[in-house]
Amino acid sequence: MSVKFYNDNADDFFNNTVNADMSATYKIFEEKLSEKTGEILDLGCGSGRDAKHFLDEGFTVTALDLSPVLAEKASEFIGQKVIVADMKDLDFQDRFIGIWACASLLHLREDEVLETLKRCHKALKKNGVIYASFKYGESNYEKDGRSFTCFTRDKFLDLIKDLEFCYYETFETGDVRPGREKERWLNVILKKES
Repeated sequence: MSVKFYNDNADDFFNNTVNADMSATYKIFEEKLSEKTGEILDLGCGSGRDAKHFLDEGFTVTALDLSPVLAEKASEFIGQKVIVADMKDLDFQDRFIGIWACASLLHLREDEVLETLKRCHKALKKNGVIYASFKYGESNYEKDGRSFTCFTRDKFLDLIKDLEFCYYETFETGDVRPGREKERWLNVILKKES
């Protein structure tokens, strides 16, 4: 179970991710938001790095993570409580202008990714957008007690073909953590139009 990894390695994970430079991706996401104020859901917030950025930009942020140990560290870092909950149980309606799911949905099975995206659709306001990132590739794998669901653009678009989201764009990036630049990520932005 991936959550055990994050509970057992919370300090290392926090230290290795909290300063990673996501500014280029923030810019792409924020340009797609229909409102420049409002509430963003940080789904699987990890260290709280991204939640803190959005708070600093003046957004209201709800941050959620499944690891209680990491959530406690993130709460301290961002200065507000992180909700400890499973993203598969997401139950909001028409609330958020944006959902940020950076390297979090990738720990779900493909069928769970699909179901969680349906819940995200419900949680977004009209014209709300979701950003998600996955390890790039065709083959899913397990490593250090974590499972990774990987996507190429075509594999992801095939998965979501029956969802009500409007497709915005996908783009590939290297890992922003030092020494891991060769690891590839598929980034996805979808919009709720109705």
